[in-house]
Amino acid sequence: MTRYSVDTSDVPPPPEEIRIPLAAIRGRGAATALAHRFVRDTREVVDDGWEAYVEEGDEQPAPLTTQVHLETAKSAICANDSPDIFFELSVNPYRGCEHGCVYCYARPTHSYLNMSPGLDFETQIIAKQNIAELLRDELGRASHVPRLINIGSATDCYQPVERELKLTRGLIEVMRDMRHPFSLITKSAGVERDLDLLAPLAAQRLTAVYVTITTLDAALARRMEPRAAAPHRRLRTIRTLAEAGIPVGVSVAPQIPFITEDMEQVLQAAHEAGATSAFYTVLRLPWELDPLFREWLELHYPQRAARVMARVQDLHALDPAQRAAGKVYASDFATRMKGTGLWADMLRQRFAATCRKLGLNRARTELDLTQYRAGFAKNQGCLF
Repeated sequence: MTRYSVDTSDVPPPPEEIRIPLAAIRGRGAATALAHRFVRDTREVVDDGWEAYVEEGDEQPAPLTTQVHLETAKSAICANDSPDIFFELSVNPYRGCEHGCVYCYARPTHSYLNMSPGLDFETQIIAKQNIAELLRDELGRASHVPRLINIGSATDCYQPVERELKLTRGLIEVMRDMRHPFSLITKSAGVERDLDLLAPLAAQRLTAVYVTITTLDAALARRMEPRAAAPHRRLRTIRTLAEAGIPVGVSVAPQIPFITEDMEQVLQAAHEAGATSAFYTVLRLPWELDPLFREWLELHYPQRAARVMARVQDLHALDPAQRAAGKVYASDFATRMKGTGLWADMLRQRFAATCRKLGLNRARTELDLTQYRAGFAKNQGCLF
């Protein structure tokens, strides 16, 4: 048997663990192209040890670019019967979201496109190029019953590509023409572009806007929501909307144990900026979002990853058998949004006490459903 000896005296010690080159995920929320649940063959990133010895001049990984795929959609309005969601109808002009929020519950929907809920979700964006025309047609049907429509319920309707495609602006123009009430939810300052449409509609009680601010910690936000607007910029957006007379609320969702710990400060800052309402949800980890979020925790917060996941299990009141099986999420309508048990009750009390102190949620914004007329879809007007 031959033995080999290698002189390693001049070789620097390798790092304890390398999961993935950090340069390859700069500006992205997910760390890998996690395989989706329908794929048969899976591949894992394996470090062969050479990443620690990159020499000057060696080729570096190219930054990931975003690709936008135009889609001709077949329908615009999506209905839901979930009792824990405040709207029954929604319209989403995009699938996938370049903001890259690691906690996004919509990530698993990319699996239906045979794409990864990880990096593909934030780099392969599907734009429904005919969404405004479809919405006009569907709202113009005699069978349509006006109910609150939310724009951007799944993925952000003001993600970066909206600057060029203006699909969301097209939807707002249809709503304006149809006199149909709607709400928007975003974590982008891009909504300010459409103040010329939103302000007059708000004056007629036809729209309201909600801005998501998960934390005021800019460093955390950059890791968790890498391509969304900075927290201070979102606060400025709230102020701009409020000064334009648009009812604006703040979403402090999701609440992530031991990660987003400044809920009271966020509510205070949003209130001072002009928000009059607020809501929250707890972290939900359906389908592939569970391993994806664990991967993010191990990459950015390895020292507290186990504590975070244990508290998430507490929030969803999982029994010992479910915990032993590794389950971290209960999907029933009664508890999935706010959680249940001791820790969920404490979070609920913190939120309620802060809202009472600040005067948030004292008056509910009621949008007017009576102005809608189906005939406006074809510029027919109304005789009454």
